[in-house]
Amino acid sequence: MSAVFASLGMSLDGFIAGPNARPGNPLGDDGLRIHEWVEEAEAWRERQSMTGGTAGNQDDEIVRETFERAGAYIMGRRMFAEGEVGWPDPPPFRAPVFVLTHTSREPWVRQGGTTFHFVTEGPQAALALARKAAGGNDVQVCGGADTVRQFLAAGLLEELEIHLAPIVLGVGTRLFDGASPDLRLQPVRVAGSPKVTHVAYRIDSPRTRTRQSGAVQDHEHRKETAGA
Repeated sequence: MSAVFASLGMSLDGFIAGPNARPGNPLGDDGLRIHEWVEEAEAWRERQSMTGGTAGNQDDEIVRETFERAGAYIMGRRMFAEGEVGWPDPPPFRAPVFVLTHTSREPWVRQGGTTFHFVTEGPQAALALARKAAGGNDVQVCGGADTVRQFLAAGLLEELEIHLAPIVLGVGTRLFDGASPDLRLQPVRVAGSPKVTHVAYRIDSPRTRTRQSGAVQDHEHRKETAGA
């Protein structure tokens, strides 16, 4: 089964966005400083319909890997509202995007294979749609913080990669505010460059373990049924 993952930039003091985030001020005051490293990666610039950048180094390879593994995306309404006014056309996703919202809206079709679908039934419904649309590839939960927290709390997020920038914001939105003390993160990769440290975790929580155990049991049951 495809994995569900998030890949987020973070400051040393735990913020993934600055204060006053809104359309026209994406990621809030000083929040873009968290992502200065990625602007130099050729893979990121390609997805922004830009030229140039550095190819082949560690940062570029991680960005490219993240784009290539995602067959569909999930994001919250606030992230969509911030990006709607700033993303190029084609947007960087090049795949279906499912937006969690309380307000119904017709799908928004853009160039390059990106269509924004608006889901009012919650994270599990969005994930079911995203898995189907991903065609066996992984599903990326883009953000914002509240959306990632919802997936963590529900045991729906299996992997988390933090791109730790060597800056201090002091104020803003922290990812792990309100997170359960039962959440366990198992490091599976650490890679660094002068401008960022990439730390990938496998998520181990009671709900994640329950879901994984159920998936294994269901798989074994199907095998036994097929062989009967």
